[in-house]
Amino acid sequence: MFDPSQPVNRRTFLKVATYFEGSLVVIAYIIGWFADVDPLANLKPEAMAVSIGLVGTIPLYLFFQFCYRLPIPTLHTIKRILIDRMGPLLNDCHWSGLLYLGLLAGFTEEILFRGVLQPLFESHWGWVAGLVLSNIVFALAHFITPLYAILVGLTGLYLGWAMDIGAERNLLTPIVIHATYDFLAFLAVVQTYRSERGVAF
Repeated sequence: MFDPSQPVNRRTFLKVATYFEGSLVVIAYIIGWFADVDPLANLKPEAMAVSIGLVGTIPLYLFFQFCYRLPIPTLHTIKRILIDRMGPLLNDCHWSGLLYLGLLAGFTEEILFRGVLQPLFESHWGWVAGLVLSNIVFALAHFITPLYAILVGLTGLYLGWAMDIGAERNLLTPIVIHATYDFLAFLAVVQTYRSERGVAF
């Protein structure tokens, strides 16, 4: 965990993020090897999946903005955590760095949670159980506060459901949603961080 009170080189931050998120792909392949699940079996480079993913980002981001602005103490706590912990780190990144982080998280996390865990749980207990169980793990992996974990779990349910929109299952759809959403959320955090310090965005 980074300490925002200590200066962190932008390149170091991006490098650590790459190693951490990249390790999720390694974990995905290890689990996939033992469980006989190909992490990329449902990844298909289709324009329709990209289009669905971009459109599918809109309601998720609107929900983020709603929660981000809602004056409720538990939501405000989450907002402060995002701004105080991530703000200094994201602020030093160019927009291309934020895009890279979004793409990185979108690809690596979806490979593990929707590419391996959801199909694995589905093979034993069916589609609903696969969707729910994989996103319980997804929520626990993002546990910061109980409410934040719940919101992440709900987001994961949306991503898992989105994977099956269209003619056939495509992992590319939740990857696009996840990556685009993270990029926009990072921009929102940076904008708030800078506005609080009187710096133009």
